[in-house]
Parts: sequence; structure tokens; C-alpha cells
Amino acid sequence: MSERNPTVTEADLHAFADGLLPADDHARLKAWLVENSEQADQISAWQAQNASIKALFAPYEMSKEGDRELVLRIPASSVPAAASRRLRWLPMAAASLAIFLVGAATGHFGPPLLTQPDLRLTGIEALPRQAQSAFVVYASDVRHPVEVGADQEAHLATWLGKRMNVAGLKVPSLSALGFQLVGGRLLPINGTPGALFMYENASGQRLTVLVGSNKDNTTTSFRFTSAGTVETFYWIDGKLGYAVTGEISRDMLRRVADECYKQFSS
Repeated sequence: MSERNPTVTEADLHAFADGLLPADDHARLKAWLVENSEQADQISAWQAQNASIKALFAPYEMSKEGDRELVLRIPASSVPAAASRRLRWLPMAAASLAIFLVGAATGHFGPPLLTQPDLRLTGIEALPRQAQSAFVVYASDVRHPVEVGADQEAHLATWLGKRMNVAGLKVPSLSALGFQLVGGRLLPINGTPGALFMYENASGQRLTVLVGSNKDNTTTSFRFTSAGTVETFYWIDGKLGYAVTGEISRDMLRRVADECYKQFSS
């Protein structure tokens, strides 16, 4: 972005949201946002999403001696402009990477998560952590929270069922509890295809229902876990594991989990 080329790209917006623009460009884009409220709202949503992700994984944050030196070895003046623009996708990738944190993350968060004995989660035991990560990343997304909308519910169930190799996969109906289907998406869960369904109530609160394969073929009763304000009820039933996640009261989340259990089991 420059005086001669006032075009604002999505990369510019992400760089602004993450505080990566030079001072002059930051000031010009800030002025531009005053007259472009839709993009300003999108940036606010991204910043809120980044803050939520940071808060969720703050307990695992760890800096190592030499991290700053690694950055200082690459002077800003030595990075070509084109390469600098390409690097702007990194903050966006970081948000997506949160989904895979339990199984494959590296960097500041990964090492302590993988080395602390009480957090060595494998297989379906990692389901609630992945459900919480997916909720944080997608529930706050304004434009693209799902891949397939509620208006294509039958297609959504068929598509995800085929990818998961699950015949007759159901999309739970939660309208009796005040939550309407927003839609769903395909997610990798422990290296295999999984399903994420998203719901929203009249006040705009969202919750997600995650379904993943359970290669251990075990069964458990309801279990509960939380990370900050994000609460999750999860259970394992034969070859599938389920997790209901949201920032709503624990009582309501339990009622949602009960309803999902009934519908998935019927």
C-alpha cells in the first residue's frame, strides 16, 4: 500500500490486525478504515479471535534462550519487498495451526504440551483439546465459520459421512434448546477426517459439536473439561468420539450434550 497505489488487499488488513504494517502504512490504513466499516468490523473480529487463541494456550507458552537472536539474524532491510508481502500470511496460518496443536504443533506452545507427562494425549483422548481449538478458531469467524451452510444440511451429512466412512451420520437438531444449525465443515482429527457442526442461538452465542473417529473402539461416559471460558463435554461411543464445546453455561452445555447423545445413538 502506498500513496500512488491506495488499493487495500486482504493481506494489508491482516497485517494491520497483527500490527505488522510500517507506521506510515498503518496510519493511512487506519484512516481508510474510518470510511470502510465492514472491513473495520472484520479486523476487530480477527483481533478478538487472536486474543482468544492466545488466552486459550497461554498456559503452554514458553520462550527459549536464543529466540530473539534468531529474529535479529535477518535484518529487515535484507528481506525483498515481495518476500515481505508473502510473509504476511503467517499470522493467519498461526490461527489454523491451533487446531493441530495437540498432535503436531511446534514452536513456543508445542514442546511443553508434548513433554509434560499429564498432557501427553494420544488418540481419542486428544478430542476435547482439538474441539476447544476448533471452537476458538471458527466460532468467532464472521464471514466463513463453516464450509457448508444449514441450507444444505442433507448434503453436509452425506459429504462428511463419506469422508469419515460413517454410514448415516446425523446432524443433531438443537432447535428445542434454542440453537439453530449454522452449518459444518471437515476437520482433521488425529490424522483422520472428522466433522464439525456449528450452532447459534437468538442472542448470537455459538457452540460446536465435533465428531471424530476412535480407532481404539472404546466407550466412556460423559466427561468435562474447560480451558478459560471455553467448556467442553465429551464422550466416546464405540468407533466415534463426540465433543460439545461453547462459551455458555455448563448446565446448558450438558443439556446439549445429552440431546446430541440421544440423537447420535438413535
